[in-house]
Amino acid sequence: MRRGLRNAVRALCAGAVVWTAAWAPAPDAQAVPRGTGYAFAPGARSLAGAADTAGARTLVPGRTYRSSLPAHGRLYYRLTLTARDDVYVPVTAVPPRGAGVAATDGIRVSLQDADGNPCFYSSASFGAGLSPRPVTAVGQRDTGKSLCQSAAVYYLLVERLDAENSDPDRWDLELAPATEPGLTATDGPTTPPRSWNSATPRPPDDAPRERRGGDGFGTARPLGQGVWRTRLAPGDTLFYKVPVDWGRQVSAGAELDATTNGHGYVGGALTLSLLNPARVPVDDVALGYTGTRRAAALAPLPPVEYTNRYAVPSGENAVRFAGDYYLVVHLGERVADSFGSGPFGVTLRVRVDGDAHAGPEYLGHSEPDGLFAVTARDRLAADTGDASGGDPEMRALAYGGLGAGTALLLALGAWTLLARRAQARASAQKPMA
Repeated sequence: MRRGLRNAVRALCAGAVVWTAAWAPAPDAQAVPRGTGYAFAPGARSLAGAADTAGARTLVPGRTYRSSLPAHGRLYYRLTLTARDDVYVPVTAVPPRGAGVAATDGIRVSLQDADGNPCFYSSASFGAGLSPRPVTAVGQRDTGKSLCQSAAVYYLLVERLDAENSDPDRWDLELAPATEPGLTATDGPTTPPRSWNSATPRPPDDAPRERRGGDGFGTARPLGQGVWRTRLAPGDTLFYKVPVDWGRQVSAGAELDATTNGHGYVGGALTLSLLNPARVPVDDVALGYTGTRRAAALAPLPPVEYTNRYAVPSGENAVRFAGDYYLVVHLGERVADSFGSGPFGVTLRVRVDGDAHAGPEYLGHSEPDGLFAVTARDRLAADTGDASGGDPEMRALAYGGLGAGTALLLALGAWTLLARRAQARASAQKPMA
């Protein structure tokens, strides 16, 4: 009897734990407090990089990994690729808060074939702000290019770019390999659109709405067209995602509020970055700060089209598919030296123009699935800020009182009920003296 009771209790507790892991709201699932560090994607797998290709461990597209990179270090990871899919391997480096960094500090990422020939490489650095923040570079394989076309084993090389007096601490890494399938038709246009409206869009002037961003790509807060307000302390980085469909054109700008505290000038005080759904950097802008209100905007970008991948300018080339485009805003740590610890008010102005149309006919699906698509639920989430996309069941489960605490109370209640029933049966079966 007691053994059966113990087994029942274990099952209930295990069920409560599984329920909690599956349905707890995403913001509460992060161990890192908001605004104090990078929130790695829930379920990210730890995977150590290797010093050479012989020991490289395999990355699987559609999964997210967590690793780390030592000072002056270089790490290899392995991928097995088909000949059909385009591949993107974004690597986000996260230095510790308070680390001393130079403008040229950062990472370089390259995808190589088995003979060490590079298919593609990119780099990311901290720039004039001299503030440690998450920076992303991407290893990439385009099937439309002449290099690295065969189905084979490839290697991702991640290298640290260090200045002479760089901070010696290890940097955390998040790797999120993804694939884009080829098209059903192979005889489509291979040139970018000839013309598009490149005039600077008029920023929206709606009444501002408060919306706090997430602490990483995996917890990025949905954002739609409009004017949005948040507050950042020096060193904070916030992540948002804007659904942009085929044929639509995204633009964004940021404003840093004035302050009456302190004086001086901080270069690169506020940085606004835009990345595409595969986390490929599209554009970024930084503004200096003297304590007065300052604003900056991203450069105009063409509407999202598949054939933008044939454009030469990197920004135009990167708006090559629909999906969630990430806006990342960072307030430099050096702002605190001249103007105090804040927090400081920041306004984001987001505009999405143009008429959406059907996308290309893909031969299969992406990894992860749905990466290059926008749904009605995505559009609703962008307006409401609700990551469940307005789904009644998801919203009720995530926010309607059946949270982790309630699940635990249900388990404990069932445990108590079973215990009382077992005790009652034992009493009824016990012979009278």
